[in-house]
Amino acid sequence: MDVTANRTAADLSRSTRRQWLVFTVLLLALSLGALHAAGVYGRSSALSMLEEQGRTEANLKVALLRAVLERPRALPFLLSRDRDVTDALTDNAQAKRRFLDRKLEELVAGTSAAVIYVIDASGIAISASNWREPTSFVGNDYTFRAYFSRAMQQGTAEHFALGSVSKRPGLYISHRIGPVDAPLGVVVVKMEFDQLEKDWRETQRPSYVVDAHHIVLITSIPSWRFMSTEPLPAESLAAIRESLQFGAAPLLPLPFERQAEGNLVRALLPGGGAETYLRITAPVASTPWQFEYLVPAGRAVAAGMREARLLTLLLLGAGAFLAALWLRRRQVARANAAREQAAREELERRVIERTSDLSRARDHLEAEIADHRMTETKLQATQQDLVQANRLAILGQVAAGVAHEINQPLATIRAYADNAKVFLGRGKSGPVLENLDHIAGLTERIATITEDLKALARKGRTAEEPVALRDVIDGAVLLLRSRFTGRLERLKIAPLPANLTVRGNRLRLEQVLINLFQNALEAVEAQDDGRVDVTVAVSERDIVLDVSDNGPGLPEAILAQLFEPFNTSKEKGLGLGLVIAKDIVSDYGGRIEVETNASGATFRVHLRKAGT
Repeated sequence: MDVTANRTAADLSRSTRRQWLVFTVLLLALSLGALHAAGVYGRSSALSMLEEQGRTEANLKVALLRAVLERPRALPFLLSRDRDVTDALTDNAQAKRRFLDRKLEELVAGTSAAVIYVIDASGIAISASNWREPTSFVGNDYTFRAYFSRAMQQGTAEHFALGSVSKRPGLYISHRIGPVDAPLGVVVVKMEFDQLEKDWRETQRPSYVVDAHHIVLITSIPSWRFMSTEPLPAESLAAIRESLQFGAAPLLPLPFERQAEGNLVRALLPGGGAETYLRITAPVASTPWQFEYLVPAGRAVAAGMREARLLTLLLLGAGAFLAALWLRRRQVARANAAREQAAREELERRVIERTSDLSRARDHLEAEIADHRMTETKLQATQQDLVQANRLAILGQVAAGVAHEINQPLATIRAYADNAKVFLGRGKSGPVLENLDHIAGLTERIATITEDLKALARKGRTAEEPVALRDVIDGAVLLLRSRFTGRLERLKIAPLPANLTVRGNRLRLEQVLINLFQNALEAVEAQDDGRVDVTVAVSERDIVLDVSDNGPGLPEAILAQLFEPFNTSKEKGLGLGLVIAKDIVSDYGGRIEVETNASGATFRVHLRKAGT
């Protein structure tokens, strides 16, 4: 019997070793495959996130570029119909041309154009805004310029080139003067993009615009100008050089090396080493240009792969532990069954030995149970760590809202500080002290906003309470006073019923009214009879506050997506004010409605009356 038991134990031992060997090989193969798949997924996810972020930033930059382009485009058209321009071309009197010189000089000072000049039908510039400068365009022959010949033939033209006199690059916008069968000449407006390129450089990410030949025209990296993103065919290169469009620029390819994957390129920046970038492209509407934006991808991709693989290792570790536990229990069960079988065979002869074996088996099982409980305790601790990490991630998202919430108090502080400097220069200490008191109060307000956002991160949103509507309106007007100095009298607030309170938080409700008042005042800013009326109506359960202006109203395109992020008609607006206002009012059980037509717009805010 002892020999049989020993043989059974040896067989079980060999089977156990084989099982653990197979388990180890399978786990190793699964781990390698999972880590590879995790790396691929992490890389793909990181690139997708980068592309989404880069696409948003690129669209914003393209919108800014379009705004810069659209402003001066109407100027050549208007000047082509100007009487002074026609007189200067039809009459050779120097007095009329000097008068036109001064007029063009004043127009340049009041617009974003770099230079404005008029060319007669023979291609000679007869008048220019830079007539006083040594590099004046007056008297120069421009028949070789495409913007002159195309405008004479087609009526209008736009041409980006390097200035033949100023040696500065820019966009030339031209318009024919007179009818097509008897043209008098061409008026030309040159735009330069120095400020736009400076704004792009502040992002520290390569941004540039290329034409139909893939030649860089506008760029945040000056040394890349007039280089190409694609190799130019020999015939195209010769034609461009012959036209002198880019002067003597060599038109060399940019230091790019395309990667095998998608839009990734390896680029060498001036003064730095080579780095991998995600190349984002977007067409520039109304032009044959294309905007390209390079987003650094190396670190983000490495981080995405690292995080995906770490998560995969954690999951594999948990799965391997559970599988090993199951395998171990199965082996223990088989061993126990073998021992019980041997014990039954020897039951009649070795009762004491059988009891001892059962005791050892019980002790072994108790040890396994203790190990299992310890493992469960470790898993619970790990889950708690993951919950804490999730809370920290939520706090990071909440912190992103601080910039927009404190923007208005910061703008008011800046205005009070500027006013204090003026009064200080005049020796008036009284207004200076008053402005400093206002600034101190506003800094306390910013601290309150920060604490409120911390509370929002902990609890979801600021707890509501009864708030005096008069205090909310007064607080909003106080923050807008310096922003609309001399124009706040357009804001007409109707008398409010006494002791009128609503459910909410004063600070957040003030933010709603600041957005509505500011939008209404900006809507009537260009009107001499501009007016903004604020009225309050009280019902059984609600208080309805109307903010009405007599401005031009809201366009259909804006109205359709009014409460969506980044939807704005303002050149420098972010499109977040009304989104935040709607969320705040919704948090306290209210809503915002909009009515608009050609004679103005009304924003109607429904708030719950306190005590209902």
